[in-house]
Amino acid sequence: MRILLLVSAFNGLTQRVWCALRDEGHDVGVEIAPAFDSPEALTAAVADADPDLILCPFLKHRVPQEVWDRWTTVVVHPGPVGDRGPSSLDHAILTRQERWGVTALSTVEEMDAGPVWATSTFALPDVPVAKSALYNGPVADAAMACVAEVVRMVAAGEQPVPADDMPREVPGTGELPLLRRPAFEIDWSLPVEELARRVAAADGAPGAPAQIDGERFCLFDAVASPDVLDPDAEPGTVVGHDVDAVALAASDGTLWVGYAATLAERRGTKLPARMVLDPRSASVRRAGPPELAETHYERDGDVGLLTIRSYNGAMHTEQCRRLTAAVTEALAEDTSVLVLRGTESLFSNGIHLGVIDAAEDPAVEAWANIQAIDDLCEAVAGADQLTVAAFTASAGAGGVMAGLCADVVLSRDGVVLNPFYDMGIYGSELHTWTVAARVGPEVADMLLTGRLPLSAHRAADLGLIDAVGPRDTGEFDAWLAKRVAELAGPAELAAASAAAQDRAPDRPLSYHRTIELAEMARDIFDDRHGFAARRGDFLRKAAAPETPERLRFARSGGSPEEVR
Repeated sequence: MRILLLVSAFNGLTQRVWCALRDEGHDVGVEIAPAFDSPEALTAAVADADPDLILCPFLKHRVPQEVWDRWTTVVVHPGPVGDRGPSSLDHAILTRQERWGVTALSTVEEMDAGPVWATSTFALPDVPVAKSALYNGPVADAAMACVAEVVRMVAAGEQPVPADDMPREVPGTGELPLLRRPAFEIDWSLPVEELARRVAAADGAPGAPAQIDGERFCLFDAVASPDVLDPDAEPGTVVGHDVDAVALAASDGTLWVGYAATLAERRGTKLPARMVLDPRSASVRRAGPPELAETHYERDGDVGLLTIRSYNGAMHTEQCRRLTAAVTEALAEDTSVLVLRGTESLFSNGIHLGVIDAAEDPAVEAWANIQAIDDLCEAVAGADQLTVAAFTASAGAGGVMAGLCADVVLSRDGVVLNPFYDMGIYGSELHTWTVAARVGPEVADMLLTGRLPLSAHRAADLGLIDAVGPRDTGEFDAWLAKRVAELAGPAELAAASAAAQDRAPDRPLSYHRTIELAEMARDIFDDRHGFAARRGDFLRKAAAPETPERLRFARSGGSPEEVR
């Protein structure tokens, strides 16, 4: 089937849909709606593509009637049947919904009011989950189920059902208003659990505004703790820190905040909280909640398991240094296998563009950041033990390359990998060795220059990773534990070590690092490919000026060139 993805941005969910449909053999193209200056221009682009089906997995823009009148157009809405409005997930978190869902609807004049093609619901946790984690986890999984059903129905010639005829699995749904930043205001007289819920609901955008020590900030990545760290502190006062997280006194406990941004006329860049809130007030070191810990190490016999957490997947200079120290310490133990894994919703996307952009000298900070993440990669690549990387969530750029430095690379189903650099930089993280060592120089060149995402299964087919486990978190953890236990056995350990040795570089790792850093120096200090501007556009979420040609249907009617 010829399927057009009409989207506001090529975000994580869109990439996952794109990968899944292509893996199934469909001819898939993309058009980014804000790149068109008029409804007529967008309609003309759709007419040129002439798809069998238009899917909108992430669309904030209105579809012209000339489009949905002529082509079957289905919007994936992050709410259950009956829910309408642009702040669906925000409302679900704030109002403590026990269950939520995703619905695929035909586009009509009235937003989110068309006939229903498919719907899928899921339970929401009692403890609030950040909106981005919810979106990339249960929402994305439900959306994929809806997309699969839509494609099946269209292929079978079936029609959607009027919304009023559909049962409502979540009672009381209806049209809900757009929630702007004041709706998430932190009122320090409220219980700390309610404050954490507001931060979770405002995650990503718009952020939860708060008054702290007489200044205005936006808070992100928060955890409520019942512990009162300073009984004399006024609510809203900084009372300590743990690495990058900052503790704020609340009326009945402590609100731990991992990330924050200044808030004046417009919101500043999201940064680790200790870089934004007054560090003098946060000089007292406290024990923070485990949910915000950068690393967590466990040992099971001959296997060491190091879990790494990075908010939004970005890792700044000091964090990379701490992670390198954690890896080095874990490798000092007498284990035979070390596993490096991410969390359920995060792995890594490499260096921290926000910290770089906010630095007094961005070029100097970028140079320090790339050196620090290279140190982490060398620690993994040069380990005496067998190393295993587990992609528990999607990853991009340097995050993918860091994972590929391990001897064995495993992934959870549904993960999308972007094994390339698309920010005006050459990239480092030993990628000139690891990618070609796994897939060969020709395929490596196509991956790096083609700049197309890969599903975990496609990456395994190419040999970029070794195996894919279940999507369900609990099932994946059990699968990973079983695989690693097998790898720790004498025969499997010898075989895996031999395979890793076959991929070992002919030259020292420093050779590849030197080549990469020579190119990076020109990109960072000479800005030869627009790293500064691209970085700024990314951080400010600037609309794409045009749809990248590599994402469109080929002019001949086929898919863009890809690795087969």
